[in-house]
Amino acid sequence: MEPYEIDNPFEADTDRAQSAFQTGITSEPTSPSRHSTSDRLPSSPALVSSPGRPAFPSPGSHRQPQPYKSDYCCTRDQWLHSGEDVEILITDALKTSVNSSSTYITYVIKSGTAEAHHRYSEFESLRNSLAKLYPTLIIPPIPSKQTIGDYAVKQAKAKEDAAMIARRKRMLQTFLNRIARHPILSNEHVFHRFLDGEVSWQEVLHSPPLSLLPSNILKAPAHNPTDQNAAAAYAALPNPSAAHSLRRPDQRFLDSEVFTNKFAAHLSGPMEKVTRRTMKRWSDYSHDHAELGAALNGFSLNESGPLSSALEKTGQAIDTTYMSSTRLLQELEQNWAEPLHEYSQFAAIIKKLLQYRHQKHVQYEMTQENLEAKREQLEELEKSEQAARRLEEALGRGRVSGEPGRSEDGSSTAGQESPRVDTSYLPPHPGPNPVRRRAPGMGFLSALSYTLHGMMDVDPATARRNAISKSREQISLLEDALHLSAQDLKYASSTIQADLDRFQRQKVADIREMAISMAKAHQEWCKKNLEAWEEAKREVDKIPDHPNRIPEDGGDTTIHGAAGPSQDAQSSGEEH
Repeated sequence: MEPYEIDNPFEADTDRAQSAFQTGITSEPTSPSRHSTSDRLPSSPALVSSPGRPAFPSPGSHRQPQPYKSDYCCTRDQWLHSGEDVEILITDALKTSVNSSSTYITYVIKSGTAEAHHRYSEFESLRNSLAKLYPTLIIPPIPSKQTIGDYAVKQAKAKEDAAMIARRKRMLQTFLNRIARHPILSNEHVFHRFLDGEVSWQEVLHSPPLSLLPSNILKAPAHNPTDQNAAAAYAALPNPSAAHSLRRPDQRFLDSEVFTNKFAAHLSGPMEKVTRRTMKRWSDYSHDHAELGAALNGFSLNESGPLSSALEKTGQAIDTTYMSSTRLLQELEQNWAEPLHEYSQFAAIIKKLLQYRHQKHVQYEMTQENLEAKREQLEELEKSEQAARRLEEALGRGRVSGEPGRSEDGSSTAGQESPRVDTSYLPPHPGPNPVRRRAPGMGFLSALSYTLHGMMDVDPATARRNAISKSREQISLLEDALHLSAQDLKYASSTIQADLDRFQRQKVADIREMAISMAKAHQEWCKKNLEAWEEAKREVDKIPDHPNRIPEDGGDTTIHGAAGPSQDAQSSGEEH
């Protein structure tokens, strides 16, 4: 096998995205507005995005320079590759029951001047379709489904939970923007049609290229699984298991697998656990301050003068701590916890990607083994055929030399008896009813086998020649399959490696942004609390000193004056 070449397909490989998708675009039927009876869902007040702070990731994060394009397949393609820093937005979530017996949530997608409405299951379908169309690329994840526990706690209202819908809006928007910034996925016309509100998603699913996808992605070309011309050759490839071991593994991908496992274990283990525990404590801290602030504000109404003002300002400072803590909790959820969970999903996606490449490698080695076995089998059959021919030629020469009536010196040998030996003679089958002629003690299965053998009238020489012909055909097919498998493995290795490199750059940029966002959130929290508590301190300083407190200035005079009357009384007593 040739050594793998690291060809980066992200530089100029746009042929796949521009293949058969450019036909029939202008004749797409338009569908009427499907959401005229929709109800807008209330948004969660604790999860409203702050003005001036973009949602994660920021528009410029990990963006790769798009290759120059002069031909666009549709308007959305032209908008995505306009050279501007475009941003896909999910502006709203609506509750509707169009084309359904029950209500469901649709998300309003704004991409330039186009507006589309899609439910969660259609986002999931888009991602699964892209994963099948591009089995060697890292397809971004979508937010996880509701768990059984969520349905058990919230029951029928689980799908309408405002916090869950707000979280899905943010993460689905991140999903769409990651695809839009991908150097290959952004060219996919299926994605463009998803953003276009003029065509239904069901129509996209039942039209090419999605309708051409094979049931088994391993028996299809890695660079274009919808290619129908290669179906016959790929049918000869084996279907390996992910647990099958490799004889000659590639060390680069073994290292990638080890690193991915460590990355996934760290994210889904300590990082997410500590993050959940930290957010719970911040939530409890915020709720405690909300109750304490309300209690102090109520207490201030029962007092008067400077004490009342000081209690009120202290209560307001505690309220500020409550609001800033709530805001900090929101920032941690949006810009730390959600991206962290997204990257734990990325780790699982990369595992599947490496598993696909592993299966392609196993497929190549198994095809090699099958080809070698077939060649050995053909060699044995050809040796048997040559031996049979030599034997037949020898027997033929023996018949000529042993004809009756002619001796070796040419004299007649008529009348002389000679034993008649013909080793090439095969006794005929006894006939259609072998039961009458079978030997005593012959079992039923043996008799049946004998009968079938006679019905088929098997000729060993003919069967051997047929096997040789069939083996040659299978070897030719396996050679073609091995060539395709080698090309697939080479393409999968180079493409996966290039996308892993792109993902690593993206991960570094995102984690840097996550850390900066956390630092800014804590800085803002400290700034707001410092201002509120300094103002409360000024009000507390206005409260007069306690009567029993010793003043800081004029301590000697005050003590003397205060003790004077008692000393005079003592002197007066002594005089008497």
